[in-house]
Amino acid sequence: MSDDAATVDELTTRLLDEGDRDDRVAFRGLQYDLGLAWVHFPEGWGGLGLPPVHQRRVDDALRRAGAPGPSTEHFFGLTMAGPTVVTHADEALKRRLLRPMFTGEDSWCQLFSEPGAGSDLAGLACRAVRDGDEWIITGQKVWNTLAHLANRGMLVARTDPDAPKHKGMTYFALDMTAPGVEVRPLRQITGEAEFNEVYLTEVRVPDADRIGDVGEGWRVSMTTLSNERTTIGGGGGPPAKGSGAIAEAVRIWREEAVDRSPAQRDRLMRLWSQAEALRLTNIRASQNRKAGNPGPEGSIAKLMFAKVNMDVYELCVDLLGARALVDFDYTMRRSENLGLTGPPGSSRKMFLRARANSIEGGTSEIQHNIIGERVLGLPGEPRTDKDVAWKDVPRS
Repeated sequence: MSDDAATVDELTTRLLDEGDRDDRVAFRGLQYDLGLAWVHFPEGWGGLGLPPVHQRRVDDALRRAGAPGPSTEHFFGLTMAGPTVVTHADEALKRRLLRPMFTGEDSWCQLFSEPGAGSDLAGLACRAVRDGDEWIITGQKVWNTLAHLANRGMLVARTDPDAPKHKGMTYFALDMTAPGVEVRPLRQITGEAEFNEVYLTEVRVPDADRIGDVGEGWRVSMTTLSNERTTIGGGGGPPAKGSGAIAEAVRIWREEAVDRSPAQRDRLMRLWSQAEALRLTNIRASQNRKAGNPGPEGSIAKLMFAKVNMDVYELCVDLLGARALVDFDYTMRRSENLGLTGPPGSSRKMFLRARANSIEGGTSEIQHNIIGERVLGLPGEPRTDKDVAWKDVPRS
């Protein structure tokens, strides 16, 4: 056992011995203080400055001990806001945001996409105007997952319309309870309202809540997005062998399938192999990652996860036959869960929900571009507006 692994094990044992497992906030607060929140973060900010592979060692030990873990609404803080804040925020803001983010006292959402700026994030029009020590922000964001549960938002806004579109943006930690913030549900094909649209009407945001320098919003956003793609591609973390969506396909094959023909069996085995290859690829990428922020290779995992997940749930409904068309509740309801994979019996819903996997976190088309340009080194697509002031770029 390496010295790093021994240190992690010793601190984990201390956490389990001293932590109050009946108090989630207190237990996770101690976990943060011991550097076991994000072990690859610097010491003092919830980490130990160790390679990310050691985080799984901590998480597995806590899971076996039945220690309190995060809730669904804390997903965006742990996987995206945390790495962004620790990389780009000043010390005062890191001190205010990171610990309550990890304990669950704060829950986060992502406020990037707009009706006219989805795949082209740099085209966003939400405006932030400086007013002394505050910014006045007005605009609209859309497809904001679980924003109805969040009290903090990762917000990117246009602060300099005279600069080229990639250079005139700034990143903020938005108080979702501030006056002028309105969250409206968006009903999906599943009947759920997991996503939202958020309207910002002259919302005042302190400059102290700015993450990164003024005009550096694009660079800060890339940290968020690279972590988002890696997280989605990994299905939220390295799963156990044969788990996730493919486990539901295997269950249906054994218990409910109306078509167990050799062709369907081959299809199941092929998808099982693809799901396992994706799982192992994500584990290897996690182990090879030396710093907290992944590179463009995360787009490969995100792209393949979307394809495999959709194909698996399509197989599920095909195996169910006509029964796949009944016994699903389409009643409008607010969701408190993320829709990457579902529990046993959820394939009817997940067949519909998985359509979003190729859109959320950056469309599959965008991932192809990133892989081609930043991984394979192929020539980029022509960008005629790259050096044009944002205000002069034609918009529909």
